[in-house]
Amino acid sequence: MEQKKILVDEPTGIREGEELDARAVETFLKDAIPGLDGALSIRQFPSGFSNLTYFIRAGDREMVLRRPPFGKKAKTAHDMGREYRILSALYPVFPYCPRPLAYTEDPAVMGCPFYVMERIPGIIFRKDIPENMAFSPQQARQLCETMIDLHLRLHTLDYEAIGLGDFGRPEGYVRRQVTGWSRRYRDARTPDVPDFESTMDWLDASQPPDSDFSGIIHNDYKFDNLVLNPENPVEITGILDWEMATIGDPLMDLGCSLAYWINQDDPEEAQLMRMMPTNASGMMTRRELVDLYSEKSGRNIDNFDFYFCFGLFRLAVIAQQIYYRYYHGQTKDKRFEKLGFAVALLDVAAKRVVAGGGV
Repeated sequence: MEQKKILVDEPTGIREGEELDARAVETFLKDAIPGLDGALSIRQFPSGFSNLTYFIRAGDREMVLRRPPFGKKAKTAHDMGREYRILSALYPVFPYCPRPLAYTEDPAVMGCPFYVMERIPGIIFRKDIPENMAFSPQQARQLCETMIDLHLRLHTLDYEAIGLGDFGRPEGYVRRQVTGWSRRYRDARTPDVPDFESTMDWLDASQPPDSDFSGIIHNDYKFDNLVLNPENPVEITGILDWEMATIGDPLMDLGCSLAYWINQDDPEEAQLMRMMPTNASGMMTRRELVDLYSEKSGRNIDNFDFYFCFGLFRLAVIAQQIYYRYYHGQTKDKRFEKLGFAVALLDVAAKRVVAGGGV
């Protein structure tokens, strides 16, 4: 049991410049959550590059607080109210998402909207499988299969029946994504990164027509947003970070997921981008994951290069938007210093797909 406890994702101290007003947070939470008692303590989860995530303990109650980052933010990003709404609608029918507890837009509490949810404790895979964790190739493959099963389950939920019929617009979704993310990249570009113009032109010219299969898409579905059961690490018990969820084409969601997926035999520059243990022995390749999704969904996926290339480009935009904040001194988080280099590597990867390299 002690070994398993070590593997569970834990918070650390709060980064400089990202402190919260503990008294204001405590007052709000004890007013908003019935029965909350005991002294309040706040720590911070150190991972993640977008919204800030804090660990809140009050007595024996463990919660997680999410708020936008400090500094300039993209207009449509970091919508706390939207994230809280989808959790509220999903939790009763899809309990892999955290249970939402409280939300406020009152600037008097911390100057921005934020929400609080129950914590889902467990193992979260970061760059590598923990050294003190026994995880066989058979378990790795089983986890990949479970991951695809759960992704498809999300995509096939009846979103209208749970009140999310107006949560997104599936008609024209692909075109809006290509246009919108291209604009975001141009707006956030700094002088030291590639221009991505040839990739944006290819995406614009190669996009498929609207799909007849729309569903809830997470838009950031990857290992470090999946919580694993410490007693059985091939079981996924939670899915985190719903800030980009919407209604759209599930293949766009799968393409964005696989943009993070580095195969064991990928070239050296791709290995430099690896953030999760997708190269571990037994892990499926991107091609195997696409084929498995196709088999389980009954969908013929013969143009996945577009979705994969879009996923790489979108990942570059996300990295660049964060790097923009670091480049202009809006954050002191040293993790962001090398994101410009990551953008350049993603440019190489996207151009490889455009040239016919495939998934």
